[in-house]
Amino acid sequence: MLERRAEPGTHELLRKNHGSRNEAVVAGLLFACAGVSVLTTAAVIVVLASETVAFFADPAVTVREFFTGRQWTPLFAEAQRSFGIAPLLSGTLLVTGIALIIGLPLGLGAAIFLSEFSSERLRRSLLPALELLAGIPTVVLGYFALLSVTPFLQTLIPGLKLFNPLSAGLVMGFMILPTVASISFDALRAVPTSLREAAFGLGALPAEVVIRVVVPAALSGIVASFILAMSRAIGETMIVTLAAGQRPTLTLDPRQTIATMTSFIVQAATGDQPAGSLASRALFAVGATLFVMTLALNVLSQRVVRRFRESYE
Repeated sequence: MLERRAEPGTHELLRKNHGSRNEAVVAGLLFACAGVSVLTTAAVIVVLASETVAFFADPAVTVREFFTGRQWTPLFAEAQRSFGIAPLLSGTLLVTGIALIIGLPLGLGAAIFLSEFSSERLRRSLLPALELLAGIPTVVLGYFALLSVTPFLQTLIPGLKLFNPLSAGLVMGFMILPTVASISFDALRAVPTSLREAAFGLGALPAEVVIRVVVPAALSGIVASFILAMSRAIGETMIVTLAAGQRPTLTLDPRQTIATMTSFIVQAATGDQPAGSLASRALFAVGATLFVMTLALNVLSQRVVRRFRESYE
């Protein structure tokens, strides 16, 4: 005889309904969190765009002068104002370039050593040290660059100013080092061991395996770490504000005092410019330029990852 399947009891039905309600509540909370992040980003873009449009709508400002002018003095008296962002751009790129020269090779070298050559015991000791370096507040690094690195460099480099992009860039290079090392390490460890074993089986030396097999296979992650580190260096504020100075000078001499886009934002935000004035709107114009630069770097990073991604089944 066929047995009749038991009908679910009332307790079981209530438990299922309660579980469905809990899942709906959790899904709603997660959706709200995602919505808050999207709305916050949209609000930032709207404010930047509206204030930037109002800045360029002023008769005293022209788009041509903004991108080609060589003097940046929006906080001066009205007759002496200039709105050429080139000094801020050159200062930002100069400090970023110095930081990348230091941070990229050291970070990649640390990642290769930890992934391919170090023992497991040494790896467990060095990885927390890198994470600790990433956790140092940038204001501490800024004062370290100003009070320790600059006096030391002044004994070696004649003509080095107290506020200079060289010491700021050197310290910023060690600030971005953990970013490069961490992301590159993960990309290198994701390369299958079978590729290394095949290369060793063909008679390759350890250095040849790393250079010709492992690094090319992890290229997408390595390049992404470089671009993200560049984006972080461009947007760094406290180190350049404290160590590089706030004098917008169009120069590529790392011994001179300069200003960057982020240091000007700090200078303008802590001043007494009234809201809605041309000087305050200049802050938003610089912020919009910085936003576009970092957004372009992030988009480039995503495209590089998709272009060079290797999939191992």
